Amino acid sequence: MNNPLTKLPSFIVYLAIWVVFIIIDYAFFTGTFRLEARYVLLDSIISWFIFLWLGLGFWFPAKFMSLDENSLVKILLQHFCAAIAASLIWVSLTYFILVLLWGVSVEYKMFVDGSLIWRLLSGIFLYIVIVSLYYIYIYYSNFQSKLVKESELRALIKEAELRTLKYQINPHFIFNSLNSISSLTMINPDKAREMTIKLSGYLRATLANNEKQFNYLGEELENCRLYLDIEKIRFENKFEYIESIPEECKKLQVPNMILQPLFENAIKHGVYEALDKIIISLKCSIKDQYLNIRVENDFDTESISRRGQRIGLNNIKERLRLIYNQDNLLVVNNTATNGNNGSESKGLFSVSIFIPIDNTNLSRINDGKS
Repeated sequence: MNNPLTKLPSFIVYLAIWVVFIIIDYAFFTGTFRLEARYVLLDSIISWFIFLWLGLGFWFPAKFMSLDENSLVKILLQHFCAAIAASLIWVSLTYFILVLLWGVSVEYKMFVDGSLIWRLLSGIFLYIVIVSLYYIYIYYSNFQSKLVKESELRALIKEAELRTLKYQINPHFIFNSLNSISSLTMINPDKAREMTIKLSGYLRATLANNEKQFNYLGEELENCRLYLDIEKIRFENKFEYIESIPEECKKLQVPNMILQPLFENAIKHGVYEALDKIIISLKCSIKDQYLNIRVENDFDTESISRRGQRIGLNNIKERLRLIYNQDNLLVVNNTATNGNNGSESKGLFSVSIFIPIDNTNLSRINDGKS
């Protein structure tokens, strides 16, 4: 940390303050002592010019006598001694320089004797003021530095949390796929080969985008289609996928790997348990500065439910909260628990996520319309 008064804007203000001191000092001593005005002016200029440079040196005792590392009594005692020493040095240098300039005279001796106590006390007082200002600056700088470091630390923690959440997405899907491939190698080698190729493509795309925080919705959907193609091989005709995506939505950015858990949830809690064909649909719309992405799937209300802990949905909700600092960006709706007639064999499960549209995304929408 460097002396703040050596920086140009601060030094100009610092210099201006001492010019004011010279004027005040000159006016006071001219009216108090019988000494030629030119000598008083010369004394004031040299005296305060010396203190100006001494004041810059007071930075070092303030910097190295840390308030955090020393007791208050020790610091006060050290600075009191330093203030007396600085005041004596200031008065002595002023006296010797002025004696060299016009010699020793009766008038000047009277002037020095009469102003000595005032000068010493002024030197001690100004030392305390300047050092106090230095301590205020050091405290403020350390406080700002602490805020910056805490902000950086929070950003690193947030990034680590996001990475952890993102890395939780794929494992059991991959294990299930490998198990399916293992089974298919015996009963249907062609499908096993097809599934291996698609799984390879999906993993390649996932790894390629793994370090990205955001991805275009169009690219995100391509990865999701690869995922659904793999599940289609596993479940054959047990589900059908339908999507309705306006072109302007595909140009917007969304958090990377945010949609795949929604489809995984639909497969796990809809297709796994279904006796009939399940429809999985994806719809997107833009409204009130939000991109609304809605994934729906019907399900058999009479089948035995495989209720989980909603790890995937909680994962998405937490990621959205960390990225956008909002808690209301994921909405789950299950018609099976909203008072539907128990005789109905079909329920509807939907998950909606809301992505705030920033200025960058908004410009992409406008470019697409023009």
